[in-house]
Amino acid sequence: MLPGQPSRTLLVPAVARAAHQLFDAPLILDDPLAVGLVPETSRETLLATTEEHRTEAARLYRSLFAVRSRFAEDRLADAVNRGVRQYVMLGAGIETFPWRQPDLVKVLRTFFSDHPATLSWAQDVFRERGLAIPANLLFVPCDLEQRQIGRHLAGAGLAIGLPTFVSILGVLQYLTAQTIDALFTFFVSLPPGSEAVFSFVIPDDELGGLDLKQIRSSMARGSLMGEPWLTRRRPADMLLHLRGFGYRQIFHLAPEEAQRRYFSARSDGLVAPLREQLIAVIP
Repeated sequence: MLPGQPSRTLLVPAVARAAHQLFDAPLILDDPLAVGLVPETSRETLLATTEEHRTEAARLYRSLFAVRSRFAEDRLADAVNRGVRQYVMLGAGIETFPWRQPDLVKVLRTFFSDHPATLSWAQDVFRERGLAIPANLLFVPCDLEQRQIGRHLAGAGLAIGLPTFVSILGVLQYLTAQTIDALFTFFVSLPPGSEAVFSFVIPDDELGGLDLKQIRSSMARGSLMGEPWLTRRRPADMLLHLRGFGYRQIFHLAPEEAQRRYFSARSDGLVAPLREQLIAVIP
């Protein structure tokens, strides 16, 4: 990221999530607040560019950004059912979860964390949209590369001894391998009953066609915006690496399983993404 500036790559998922609300059915992620959250996601802007959103490439983007949030929220709902009452969103960007999931939010203390400049911008976005800040929502500025996430969260009020759910989506590719390992160490240090969900990007040599073309485009855009990609791993290598941390359970949402759960019997062209995949870990 450029010093003192919010993430400039956030608008791609923001536009894709808003477009998902208008152009796809049934919805994988029901997020009405995504439409109009920022000017680029207004209904008028999206409808004026309908043809762009009907392309295969645009559908693939929407599939990715919708399913990764949906999977995390499905796992979170299960965690709440077993008693988890704290939710940490790392690299939260302009995520709307705290305002659109009242049944879950009312029983959770939610810690909304991102890089300080991005978090400040996100708070401005929420204010401009007129979204009142719930009493149980806490904002936690944190540069993950400093590898002090536990200290920052504890300072914001996270009860370290209580089960906690953590999500970090669309972020690991921007982090160094050492910082990712620090996150995995933090996850495994959480008390029994906790869970973490994260996404990761696989290497070029496991991709082809449109997936590979979009990956290279995304990498080039990130570098141009001062947000280069630093870490990608093969699923098998990621799973082997995670086993070394001592997690009790590791669940990989492979593309085939994602297709079965979220994309079967669709007629709108959305399919499970290959390039970015999801894992849940339970310490």
